[in-house]
Amino acid sequence: MTERQGRRSLRFAFGTHEQRSLFGEILDWMLAPLLLLWPLSIVLTFVVARSLADAPFDRALVDHAVVIGQAVDLTGQRARAPMGTSLRALLPPGSEEQTFFQVMTADGEVLAGDPTLPLPGLYDFPAPGRVKRRFDQHHGVEVRVAYTYVSPEEDPGGVSYPVLVQVAETLDARNALANEIIKGVLFPQFLILPVAVGLVWFALSRGLAPLQRIQRRIRARAPDDLSPIDPHEAPEELAPLVSAFNDLLQRLGSSMAAQKRFLADAAHQMKTPLAGLRTQAELALRETDPVAQQRSLEQLVLSSERTAHLISQLLALARTENLRNAVRLEEIDLAPLARAVAAEWAPAAIGRGLDFGYESDDTPAPVAGHTVLLREMFNNLIDNAIAYTPSGGEVTVRLRREGRQTIFEVEDDGPGIPPGERHLVFERFYRVLGNEHSGSGLGLPIVAEIASQHGATVTIGDAGTTDAPCGTRVTVRLPSL
Repeated sequence: MTERQGRRSLRFAFGTHEQRSLFGEILDWMLAPLLLLWPLSIVLTFVVARSLADAPFDRALVDHAVVIGQAVDLTGQRARAPMGTSLRALLPPGSEEQTFFQVMTADGEVLAGDPTLPLPGLYDFPAPGRVKRRFDQHHGVEVRVAYTYVSPEEDPGGVSYPVLVQVAETLDARNALANEIIKGVLFPQFLILPVAVGLVWFALSRGLAPLQRIQRRIRARAPDDLSPIDPHEAPEELAPLVSAFNDLLQRLGSSMAAQKRFLADAAHQMKTPLAGLRTQAELALRETDPVAQQRSLEQLVLSSERTAHLISQLLALARTENLRNAVRLEEIDLAPLARAVAAEWAPAAIGRGLDFGYESDDTPAPVAGHTVLLREMFNNLIDNAIAYTPSGGEVTVRLRREGRQTIFEVEDDGPGIPPGERHLVFERFYRVLGNEHSGSGLGLPIVAEIASQHGATVTIGDAGTTDAPCGTRVTVRLPSL
């Protein structure tokens, strides 16, 4: 097997297609109709040339028939050829082999001319004085015939007999003229066709030059240059493509910025807990008292758990940000999802000594959403409420519908969030001052990101009554279907 055959087999095996050239595609669509129409133009040229060649010869042939008809003596009871006059002399000189004529009476008597000239059809006769034309065969040669019937003037002493006058000529002169016309028309076409192909090639090269300029400009860019391309520098037909490419650059820039921000945040946030883990491990190694060493190891376990939770939150945030432009929302019912998530957190809440409850109006809550992301959002909200509520407190999860919105709420009677800091808790790694709980500061930013992808809004308010506010109520409003 040759190398080319091997590549072809691989292409078919993997279902790939050969790359097509836009230049060749346009050239094919422009030249293919031209090459198809060119033979048609030749046929039309031949038809027109033959028509142009037939017109003057037909007029001359009709004139000859009229002149001969006028020269026939129609006086008396019988028509006769003119005395002392040759009807042949009325035809062009030297045309004996190309032109023939015939004068015949109604009873079939040939008064002059060629008696073998074919007669018209049985019912094919024009009105007297009118000339008709036809194609016929004479001695195996195709001829063009002009024929007419000439009626003598009625004489009281005689009888009117129509006389058939026919003039025929071969097609040699017509064909020669038609061939000259065709040569005069087709010869320039043979010269013009290559010129036309060359002009089309040149025009396509010039027309596709903006593509090459844009290609060179993109290739010359630095790897980190994601600035948009000016659509005005491209042709109007390429403007949608340039706009789509700019949109891709914008999304790629946002993705790269999010990755850089994530790496910077992760490096900054992981530096402290990892240093703490190393310090605690070194202290545990130095301890000789088994009780003190046990305390150091327990502290090491707690620190590793917090570090694992931070890593989990960082990965969840990165996953939600990467899905911003790729998530596909489907119709789902929030009621069973919210109930299932609340049930999963019930053992943890009871283990902390909390009064944990779930309230719902038991009606379907269809929304356009992504099940995994919504579950992540519910988990973060309930986790925050349980983590920040002291033992003996209450945590309530609610789901209800209000008009064209589905409301998901998590309410607790913990320390709450001061009104001046409620807009800051959605920033990464922000933690409320004076709070004893050592969270990662990523739970609510993850909630805000997921809510934004679902067209939802997140608000933070006080729990309890207006007169006696306490705790925190986080409300997520999602559009209902």
